[in-house]
Amino acid sequence: MQISPEIVHEGLRRARYLTTAAVETTLYLALVLEKPLLIEGPAGAGKTEIGKVLAEVLHTDLVRLQCYEGLDEAKALYEWNYQKQLLRIQVDREQEHPWEEVTQHIFSREYLLERPLLRAISSPRKIVLLVDEIDKADEEFEAFLLEVLSDFQVSVPELGTITAQMRPAVVLTSNRARELSEALKRRCLYLYLGFPGVDIEREIISLKVPELDERLREQVARFVNNLRKLDLRKAPSIAETLDWARALRALGVKELDAAEVRKTLNLILKHEEDLRKVEGKTSQLLRGS
Repeated sequence: MQISPEIVHEGLRRARYLTTAAVETTLYLALVLEKPLLIEGPAGAGKTEIGKVLAEVLHTDLVRLQCYEGLDEAKALYEWNYQKQLLRIQVDREQEHPWEEVTQHIFSREYLLERPLLRAISSPRKIVLLVDEIDKADEEFEAFLLEVLSDFQVSVPELGTITAQMRPAVVLTSNRARELSEALKRRCLYLYLGFPGVDIEREIISLKVPELDERLREQVARFVNNLRKLDLRKAPSIAETLDWARALRALGVKELDAAEVRKTLNLILKHEEDLRKVEGKTSQLLRGS
């Protein structure tokens, strides 16, 4: 598939992902240069969604590796299917096959359980590999991932080296829970994705909740934007803004006022200290919106 800035722009619009021209340019460059894309930013700003949307743009599959503390190579790369191997050993013994023949059987691709990284490298077509929240993985795993992203090949001792037939488009996301290595950043194109401004978030609401009154869309976008300027434990995500917009519509709200905001504030703030901090400022935040 020939990639152009226009194809990326139109593809994002078709996937209903609204963003800035600078983000679109970075996505285009990551695809055309075949470089992994590292996206950092606050939780809920749309980083993971970019991986899903790119798969739609490229009309291909998404393979997702969710990172967490303790993630190791076996869970990310491959494991042997031990139960299936044991059954094969039992059958081969009953048929009196020599051990050399048995090992050839049980250490073949048929008995390999592909995990996300190997699945992405083995794919015969270009797919999107989403390595989500890499900052939650240990530094040792980050170093291992660095090797994989350098050559797009992995070594399975019993089978040899497996090299990607088609390099996947790779998206890594980070909420910056810890600082990532400079080596990883050098391998990647870097994108910081913050929350959208009022104008883009209003457009997102219009696209995803078209039934909402235009004035209410504007009020919701501005109120949430003002909320994010406060020192909150967790700022509202775009998804939470959309949930709030749908809830306001379900309640028949035509215009935001302090009473309506207080009744529904729990849809966009999920920590008690944040709720207490904002409840006394709703009128002030509304005037600011």
